Parts: sequence; structure tokens; C-alpha cells
Amino acid sequence: MAVIHHTTVTPTKLELLTTWLPTRPWYGGAADGPALTKAGGFRLDDPQGEVGIEFMVVTDASGPEPTDYLVPLTYRGAPLDGAEGALVGTMEHGVLGRRWAYDGCHDPVLVTQLLALVEGRAQAQDQNTSDAPDREVTRAYTGAGALSANGAGDLSGTGAGVLSAVVTTTPVDGREATELAAPHDTVLRLHRVLRPAADGRPLLPREAVGHVAGTWQPADGSRARGLFAVLHAATRT
Repeated sequence: MAVIHHTTVTPTKLELLTTWLPTRPWYGGAADGPALTKAGGFRLDDPQGEVGIEFMVVTDASGPEPTDYLVPLTYRGAPLDGAEGALVGTMEHGVLGRRWAYDGCHDPVLVTQLLALVEGRAQAQDQNTSDAPDREVTRAYTGAGALSANGAGDLSGTGAGVLSAVVTTTPVDGREATELAAPHDTVLRLHRVLRPAADGRPLLPREAVGHVAGTWQPADGSRARGLFAVLHAATRT
């Protein structure tokens, strides 16, 4: 179980994202930087208790219309080997000391736990409270076969072969999403630009075999619900 420390973080997460977001191909705000507010999100536990995993939703008011972004982040006590290009920044945590914040799509621990959530083997946790499930995050999986061999967080032994399709594949950023290969000839698509469902029921693509949906608070103060991630069959060429 991840412990939420209510302490100071310098620079803040929003300050880190203000610098990092304009470098992303899916960023559509002002050229001189976003105007960010926190709009929601959730956490996942690392079974090893080493890596902080957070799915943060932020609203950018710098463009013609406010835009809601999903930013998966991991927090580590040491640099992640080979992930220099995925570093969002470093910060000083009042309890844990220096922390390295990464774009979570490049972190195998986050990807593994997100697949565990899709499959129903992990539980979304409240973003701000320790040991409190987030019941507003929903998931489903209708695919064939387990998404890992030995359970969530297994990155060694016989399970590593099953997970290799995920952890060795470079994520591909598009204009609205990030995609990476997943087991059983599927693709995991993380929605970066969030779209609220008109009736609160997210519309899944026909090829979807799994998904994660959640809620956030847009700039108008309403409560929105939409897709955070979709697992779908790979397109054959």
C-alpha cells in the first residue's frame, strides 16, 4: 500500500509539468506555456513499495478552450536506467528526499500495474488518501489470456517473458494519445487529451478488449467522465 505523505514538494508537480507539457506532441496550449490546475486522477500501488504511481489529470486554460490532459507519472528514489528521455524532472520531497519524476508510459512498473488494473488484479487508489480505493475508476477486460504470468508487479523469473512485449517497446506519442505494444497482439492506448462522455458512458471502439475509465473536474466545475486507457487489438497491415 502506498502511503500518501502530506508534505512539501519543491518544485511542485504542476511546476514541473508547466515546463514539460509544451515538449509533448499532444500539447495544444499557448506557445509560452500552459496555465495548469489539478483536475483529478488516481494512484496505483507498486507491489514492491518502491515506485510511486500516479495518474494525474490537469486542466490547461492557456488555449482558446480549456483542455484536460491525462499525465501518468512515476516517482522514484533513484534514476531509472535508460529512461533519460522520459524524465519530467526532479523534486525535493519533504519526507522522502530527492525524487525523480518520469513519464509513466516509459516506466515498466506503471505499465505493468495499469495492465493489472485493466485485468482486475489491481485496485485504483484515491489520489490523496492512503489505503482508500477510488471507486469512481472502472475497468473491464474481455480479452483472451492473462496480461502477465505471475501477477502484478512481476518483472523477473518466468513472468518476464510475457511482459517483454510491453517493457521493451518504446511508447509512441500521437496528437491525442500514447500507444505501446501489449501482450496477446494488443495495443495499450493512453488518452492524453481527455474527452468527456456526453452521457457519462464512454463510447468504446469496436476493437477494444479492455479499458479504464474515470472522472475529473473540468474548468467549468462540472464532473466529467471519460476513457483514460483502452486496450485494443493491434491493427494488421
